[in-house]
Amino acid sequence: MLMHPIYDIVGIGFGPSNLALAIALTEHNEQAETPVTAVFLERQHAFGWHRGMLLDDATMQVSFLKDLVTMRNPTSRFSFLCYLQDRGRLVDFVNHKNLFPLRVEFHDYFEWAAAQVDDVVAYGTEVVGVEAIQDDLFEVTSATGDVYHARNVVFATGLRPTVPDGVALSDRVWHNSEFLHRVGELKNPRRCVVVGAGQSAAEAVAYLHREFPGAEVCSVFSRYGYSPADDSSFANRIFDPEAVDHYYDAPVAVKQRLMDYHRNTNYSVVDVDLIAQLYRTQYQEKVLGTERLRMMKMTRLVAVEESADGARAVIQSLVTGEQEFVDTDLVLLATGYDEAAPVLGSLEASCQRDERGRLVVDRDYRLRTSLRGGLYLQGGTEHSHGITSSLLSNVAVRSGEILASVLTNTPVPVLATA
Repeated sequence: MLMHPIYDIVGIGFGPSNLALAIALTEHNEQAETPVTAVFLERQHAFGWHRGMLLDDATMQVSFLKDLVTMRNPTSRFSFLCYLQDRGRLVDFVNHKNLFPLRVEFHDYFEWAAAQVDDVVAYGTEVVGVEAIQDDLFEVTSATGDVYHARNVVFATGLRPTVPDGVALSDRVWHNSEFLHRVGELKNPRRCVVVGAGQSAAEAVAYLHREFPGAEVCSVFSRYGYSPADDSSFANRIFDPEAVDHYYDAPVAVKQRLMDYHRNTNYSVVDVDLIAQLYRTQYQEKVLGTERLRMMKMTRLVAVEESADGARAVIQSLVTGEQEFVDTDLVLLATGYDEAAPVLGSLEASCQRDERGRLVVDRDYRLRTSLRGGLYLQGGTEHSHGITSSLLSNVAVRSGEILASVLTNTPVPVLATA
């Protein structure tokens, strides 16, 4: 006989996606005769979401209405508006006439919501293994040897920082995911190099230029200039819940075209106001003859040579192939993220893959396997479900769809058993 409770759901990771799922099942349980039992395992010791880039003046690129719940349940007590009311800022926010909150404010909203469901979260718990011990039962093991049994496992393992080939992270080479955690290490830098063409790169360039008035800031990117994000009304429909249906049902060639057409809504693009600010700054410096902001367009970082005195970034022109050596105190890699693959271990043998070796994921985000138990992905589904896979836009609706699938495919409600 099993000596551990059996949960309906064990969630691996507790970022915004599984937080939205925890809220969805909490609301379900408040009305259901038989509750859905769940536990979420998070290796961090408290809720945290991109803390390293919570710059004071950085705003969200998604409307506050695309919070953890509103697109699924507009009357939810877990909405951003309820958070504002609780914090005493609802009227102030309305008067602000802005759909896009500060990023630090939205993080505080996430923490506020997470605190209300912390009874189903085990923080400081790193998952090291998942196995099927029966056709419809999984065993999840933590680094400390704790064991959890579940009929369904929901992977929300987030994103993994991308580092260019030939470059390694070090005391002077950082990924922007750790930017605010380490920026205090900079003491009167003479020069900083920021690599990347997206929103995070532009924000870091603006921050370093502002906070270190004696430093030159070099922005390295392969484009001719920063490209504006397309956040126009029609283009934003790519983030609509029904767009997931259209993408999922489309032929492979159409999927690729949709991604190509709408990549500029999210990838390697910058808010137009920030682009204007940086251009204005660079032009003003040219007028005054005090140029500290340097745009190294059509280039790429090929190597970083480090010494006791600092680092030397090797920057190659994409036009001529010539290399320039830039001595610097910091190389900041704002080079994005890859979707982290779920740690499937021995479950790999049970999972179907397509002709390109990618996991086959059903419309309800359930992996197609030979098992009766459910394995679900929150993220890692861009190839099947489209551009919202790793974004906040669809977390509310997706969590509801996953919960509905669990309720449908777990016919016998599971109670804790000893």
